[in-house]
Order: sequence, then structure tokens, then C-alpha cells
Amino acid sequence: SQEVVSEESEEESNGVNLMEFSDEILLHILSYVPCTDLVLNVRRTCRKLATLCLDKSLTHTVLLQKDYKVNKDKVKQLMRDIGKEIYQLNMAGCYWLPSSTIDHVTRCKNLVKLNLSGCHVTSLRLSKMLSTLQHLRSLAIDVNPGFDASQLSSECKATLSRVSELKQTLYTPSYGVVPCCTSLEKLLLYFEILDRSREGFMLSGQLMVGESNVPHYQNLRIFYARLAPGYVNQEVVRLYLAVLSDRTPENLHAFLISAPGSFAETGATKNLLDSMARNVRLDALQLPKAWINGSGLLQHLKFNNPFYFSFSRCTLSGGHLIQRVINGGKDLKSLTSLNLSGCVHCLAPESLFRKAEDDIDSSILESLVVSCCNLRHLNLSAAHHHSSESIGNHLCQLLSRLKHLLSLALPVCSITDVAASVEKPPTTSNLVPQTFGRKVRIGIQTYPRNLGDQANQKIESSVFWALMGSLRFLETLEIIGSSFSSAMPRNEPAIRNSLPPCVRAQSVGDSEVAAISQLTYLQSLTLAQLPNILTGSGLVNIGLQCQHLRTLSLANLGMMGKVVYMSALMDMLKHCKCLRDLRLEQPYFCAGAQFFQALSHCSSLQRLCIVSRSGTLQFDAVMSFMANCLEVIMCHMFMGESLTVCKNLQQSIVRSFQAERPALNVVIFPLLHEDLTEVIRDVPMRHLDEITLFKSRVAEEPPNLWW
Repeated sequence: SQEVVSEESEEESNGVNLMEFSDEILLHILSYVPCTDLVLNVRRTCRKLATLCLDKSLTHTVLLQKDYKVNKDKVKQLMRDIGKEIYQLNMAGCYWLPSSTIDHVTRCKNLVKLNLSGCHVTSLRLSKMLSTLQHLRSLAIDVNPGFDASQLSSECKATLSRVSELKQTLYTPSYGVVPCCTSLEKLLLYFEILDRSREGFMLSGQLMVGESNVPHYQNLRIFYARLAPGYVNQEVVRLYLAVLSDRTPENLHAFLISAPGSFAETGATKNLLDSMARNVRLDALQLPKAWINGSGLLQHLKFNNPFYFSFSRCTLSGGHLIQRVINGGKDLKSLTSLNLSGCVHCLAPESLFRKAEDDIDSSILESLVVSCCNLRHLNLSAAHHHSSESIGNHLCQLLSRLKHLLSLALPVCSITDVAASVEKPPTTSNLVPQTFGRKVRIGIQTYPRNLGDQANQKIESSVFWALMGSLRFLETLEIIGSSFSSAMPRNEPAIRNSLPPCVRAQSVGDSEVAAISQLTYLQSLTLAQLPNILTGSGLVNIGLQCQHLRTLSLANLGMMGKVVYMSALMDMLKHCKCLRDLRLEQPYFCAGAQFFQALSHCSSLQRLCIVSRSGTLQFDAVMSFMANCLEVIMCHMFMGESLTVCKNLQQSIVRSFQAERPALNVVIFPLLHEDLTEVIRDVPMRHLDEITLFKSRVAEEPPNLWW
């Protein structure tokens, strides 16, 4: 034992003692440790850490929103130990915590910002809690069925009268606490009201009796509303907008409404827009497509220093975009985020006689790039943006000038070289990897094992390879087929048939995927409907080179009748040590032992979602994976298995792992079952919105909209 002690002493003398670092360095290191671990564990190790863990820089802001290991007892102890030191508390999406947990927030007497989105909070509990938080200025809550504003005490309403920032997610027709917030400057509304009750009754958008109080918008600077599909959401948001149409706030500088489908303009909304055109100068704008299409609204609206524009799904032409928004090439260096998703004519001079598949006008894109040179987030997905044969004017070549881009979404057909796109699309007979001098059997793994092999396959000369090389700091990339639609839409039955990919996209495959591996700092990657994936070899390159990758979403790659990239995917996963979210959508996907064994190498994985028509799974393989990957708290699989098989597996996972993982959420269900929509409505909004449902997320909303 004396020899062991002497060896340890020698190692300590030759090594670096963490406690010898300066306080500043130690505080920086500790800032990466979850607050619950700091307060409940780390500070008990020694006197120095006991002091540092309670430093104001570490206790001022407490983030619990993705601390999936936190439970009611930990929250109780945390609030008891440092409650008075907390000024900002984020518990968003902590759906697994019982509603009684909220009672402990009353210890945080000095709270200024509080986020309880996704938490279970009743009217009475909310009233009791807010009555003690006299310094609160920012609040985020959910309004669920049964919410009753008449239960809010006078002390609670006094606190709400001082709140200047409110984020409210509505699951029932209601004003929530908005009428009590008389000092609102920022209002964010998320409408998640379903058209039918669980019993099948149609719901009404009329507010309940006693909820006729008028919201106070006189100090409003930011108004944001995001609507889930459904007519009830549209009815309720019109009630919120009615007050704005009577008197537009003078200081309004951001007006954003995100509405899927058709949201018709009414007389009240037209009066609101006319008033905005006369009285305010905006910095951020997003409107439903029906409010912009065919109107001269953009010609009359005035902008100050805009930082966000979204014209998603509008028929706005490139000519109107340049003339009315950019003022013929006006300097728009302030613009950092632009969403043109589904805006099929935005890169063409006019839309009247143009087909969606016609070539773009490169001069319009060039004007956009020159004027908005500081763009950090750009979404051009869900449209056919075909480049002409003009040298130097390819979409990828023009976008390579945007050196500040952090996130980018493009349609698959926009990244192909023009020469390749005019070649004959690949047919079934040539979908097998070709080599020289010998025959190749289908199913044999033949993809190149390293980047050097891929480089010999003409990829460095492609415009997409050059684009990826010029955007070295890109963190989020989405390459989505212009006609792709997920098999799992929001409130409808699963889609059984998908549209074929664009003809120009037929040549996009493994070499383009390999080009993405140049993005060293890539954190989130989405690839959907790449028809020419033969082996998936580029995925291996990404796994090797993109070591910061946290989110991966793959959908409908290669042939639809077979998962041709399975071997490459399994090799890729062995290198993805930082991967936290994985979403796979592919017909006939076999979630078997080999796949889950490879996935077990992703030691940081937290959420898994598989959507597969006619897909299969292995019971023992799933259970073994869940036992090996201790961080996994979400497992969603929508496959082709029977309802009995799915239910048995789901119950086994919950029974085996729920006690150890309080946040565990498991949904295993037949994809084509008629009750799928009923199952989806019970999924926590955090998982549903962030991973389970497929959508483009680049420039979906303004950056830093909420903390």
C-alpha cells in the first residue's frame, strides 16, 4: 500500500492539479456542468469548489430545460440551496416533472425571467407562484383546458401587470394571462389547439364566458404568432389580432405570423396592415401567404434596419423581392435571417408565365447576395431552383460569397452541376456500384473507405463541393428534395404515396454527400430525397470528419424498395460520439441487431425516431440498445409491425427503464394505423416539434426570439 501511495504522489507531482488553475479558468470549466450537478454534487468535493460552485456567474441563470436526469427531489433541493440567487430559470419542456414541483419556484424571490413552457401548471398553482415573484419581467407558460383566469389572485395580477415579455402556448381557446399583462412589449403566441376533442366533438374557436377582457398592446414592440394546422387556431388568433387592428402600437417593430395552409385575409386584418404601413417601421416581418399574394402590401410597408424576413410559401417573384423589399439593391447589411422556403418564383423576374421548373435568374440571386452580405441563416428549400449553363452564375457559386452563413437549407435539384443534370437519369439497371475489371453482386459493400478515395471520383470539381469548402463555419445544413413530403404529417393519416424527385435531382448522390464532410463545425444535418444514393459512402466521411454533429435526419435516400445505405450508415454511427438526436425515415427499414449494435456507439444519443412504411424491428435488439445507451430518453418508432408487437415492446421499455429515466418517452406504433393521430397528440411538444415531425427548421423564426 505504501508503494501505491508513493506512485500516486509521484503522478500528482508530475501531472497538473486541477485545483491549481485560476478561479477564472475553473469558473469557465464549471459553466459547462449542469447546475444540478454543481450544487448537489460537485460543490461537496472540496472547500474551493464549494465556494466556486455558488459563484453568481453560475447561479444567476439556471437551465433545466434539457437536463433529463433532473427529478422533483433535485429541483426541491436546488431551490432550497440557491433559490434566492437565481434570477433566470428555464424549465421549458420538463414534461416529466409533477405539477407540484412548481411550488418550489416560490423560493426564487428574485426571479426576473421564468420559462415554464411544457410544464404542468394549473391556474391556482400559477396564481400562488406569481404572487411571490414581484421582480418577474419575463414569463413563458402553457394554457391548457381547464385554465380559469378568474382564479388568479390580485397579487398574481399585480405581478403580471409588470411583465414585459410573455410567451404563451395555447392548447385551448383562451386569452390566457394576456389581459393581465398591461405592460407587454414582447408577445409570443403558439396556437396548438386541436379541431376535435378526444371524444370526437368539433371544437369552437370562441373564447369561454368571462374571457372578454381586452389585451393591452399599447407598448408592444414584438408580436409573434405560430399556428398549428386547424381552423380553430385561425379563429382564435383573429381575436388576438382584433385589438391590434383598432390601434396599432407606435413602437411595433416586429410583426410575425406563421400559418400553414390557407389563412384568408379579412377586413380587420387588412385594416391592421394598412395601419402598419402608415404608422410603423418594421425590423422583422412574416405574414401568411394569402396576405401577401397579389397585393401591393410590400410596396407600402416601411422598414428600418430589418434583421429577419420570411416569405415562406408566397408567390412573391424575384422582381418584386428586389424592388419592394431590397429596393433595387439597397444595402441590407442588417438582415441576418431570410426564409424563402416554398417561394417558388423568388429567384425569377416574374411569375405570371413562368413554370416552377424553369431556370432561375442568376442576377436576382446575385443582387440578393450583394445586398444581404451578412446573412447568417438562409432557407431556399421546397422549390425548384435550377441554374442555367452560364459559367460562374450557378446558385452554389453565388451563395459561396455569403461567408457568414451559419445555417442553410437548399433543394436537392439546386446543388447539381448543370452538365450532370442534363445527362440521362440513372435507371434501375445502373443503380449498382460499378468497378473496373470484375462483376459486382448487389448487396456487397463497395463504397470507398476514406475521403481520398472519394476525391478521385470527380467531386472536387463540382460547384457543391466548392460551396461546402467556402462555408467552413456552417453549423446547420438541410438538403431536401423539392417534392419531398414526410410520411407523418401533423394532424392527418400517414401518407402512403410520395411524389417522384425532380429530374434535375436524379444525379445527386454519394459524391455530394461526401462534399458535406468539409464542414468541420457541422452540428445539424438533414438529407431528404437524394435519389442517386448508391451505397451511402459519403455518410462515412461525414462521421469521420464532422465530429461536432449532434443532430442527424435522413429520409428517403436512394431506392425506395431497399435501404441501400445501411452498411455505410452503421459505419458512420460508430464515429458519431456527440450525436444526440437521430431521425430516420425510410421505407422497408430493418431496425435489427446490427443496426442497434452500431447505434450503441453513439454514447451521447438521447432521442431516436424511426419512421418506416413496411419497416421491421427486433424486440431483443431494441431492449439491448436501451439497456446499453443510458442517455436515451426518447424512443419513437412508427413501423410496419402489428399493433400487438408495438404495444408489447413499448410496455417492456417503459417497465424496464422508466424508474431510472424519469423523462423517458416511448411511442411505438404502426405507421399506417388509423389511430396514429390520437397517439401523436400525447407526445410532448418538445419532442414533437424538434424531431418527430419532419420540417425545415432553418430561419423558421427570428434568431434569439426567446432565451
